[in-house]
Amino acid sequence: MHRLPFIVLCFFSTVFLWGQSPHGSNLKIDCASCHNPGGWEIDLEALQFDHSITDFELDGTHALVDCKSCHTDLVFDSTPTDCFSCHTDVHAQSVGNDCVRCHTTDTWLVFEIPELHEQNGFPLIGAHSNLSCIECHTLESSLIFNRLGNECIECHRDDYFATQSPNHAMAGFSTDCFECHDPLGFGWDGANVLHDFFPLTKGHDIQDCSACHNVNNFSDISADCFACHMDDYAMAQNPNHQSGNFPTDCASCHTTDIGWMPALVDHDFFPLTSGHDIQDCNACHQNGNFNNTPTDCFACHMQDYNQTTNPNHQAANFPTDCASCHTTNPGWMPASFDHDTKFFPIYSGKHEGVWNSCTDCHMAPNNFAIFDCLNCHPAGEMADEHDDVNGYVYQSNACFQCHPQGEE
Repeated sequence: MHRLPFIVLCFFSTVFLWGQSPHGSNLKIDCASCHNPGGWEIDLEALQFDHSITDFELDGTHALVDCKSCHTDLVFDSTPTDCFSCHTDVHAQSVGNDCVRCHTTDTWLVFEIPELHEQNGFPLIGAHSNLSCIECHTLESSLIFNRLGNECIECHRDDYFATQSPNHAMAGFSTDCFECHDPLGFGWDGANVLHDFFPLTKGHDIQDCSACHNVNNFSDISADCFACHMDDYAMAQNPNHQSGNFPTDCASCHTTDIGWMPALVDHDFFPLTSGHDIQDCNACHQNGNFNNTPTDCFACHMQDYNQTTNPNHQAANFPTDCASCHTTNPGWMPASFDHDTKFFPIYSGKHEGVWNSCTDCHMAPNNFAIFDCLNCHPAGEMADEHDDVNGYVYQSNACFQCHPQGEE
């Protein structure tokens, strides 16, 4: 009689244990949503459970996978939802663990490689658009995409140091390839070369590099003007640079203006000061001929000399060395005539400070060879002073003959 309660207890305990869900206590749905009375096997076509009510919707190939492939312990809420936990990382952490950045649930194939590179800051443009992945990502597996960095030099460092025309390393060129090379191009053409070390302006604004460079060796060129323009210098005739012994430093006279004009000549061999400060070269260099221009004053100013009447240079027999009296001041004034040494002391001796103008002595304005002493020295006064002089004559020339320095 006492054994019956024990048997009943064991029966109900067994039924209770067998009735516990293997899916854990958090699954609160009717078993019939997944199972049928014929057994515990799940008919996917008759499955009533809607997986979209969870945080992981079954789309793509996930909709065809057997539940146990993901839920290995049948406790559904313990199954992670990130790709990385279920799928082996064949990329060995080289691209991170967010598979959906590249892959979809339909296929593992990736069709948006250019877009992915743009997101990473390295668009596949120009020559890079035709490359195979393994040409840049060179590790032991083609599925491991090692991080390369987005700077050109990361891949092209060997190219940089191996380049000899010109030698990039020796020339100190920038390692930012974009500064010279076109990323949209399919070669190394220097379309973006910053030529500020030798500015390509005006006459040097040449698009054809071969006009100056041997394109097989960009290093073999000098920045010196004469190195390129030696023939121009030798053939220049107006003026003749060689016979004129002009400097071979072209930049000392020329700019890069087309035709090399205007030329800013350092005219120190004949200073262009004051009255000679003339901007029109043809005013002195007739008909644009720079070879036959003399440097002595009289050659240019002969007509000025001949036409001058105050004083009359010809009549006075003035020297034709204009610089002996004149400066280059406009109007050639003031004139500093050396009267004391060449003729008669009027700035020293007895006559210093006793005259006001040239016409005090030179009464004939058109002939300064004529001078008059008698205008200042009256006859009576002079007669008294020359009583004891034999052959005294009261004439200006007689005065000068006896008193060439104006002394008594």
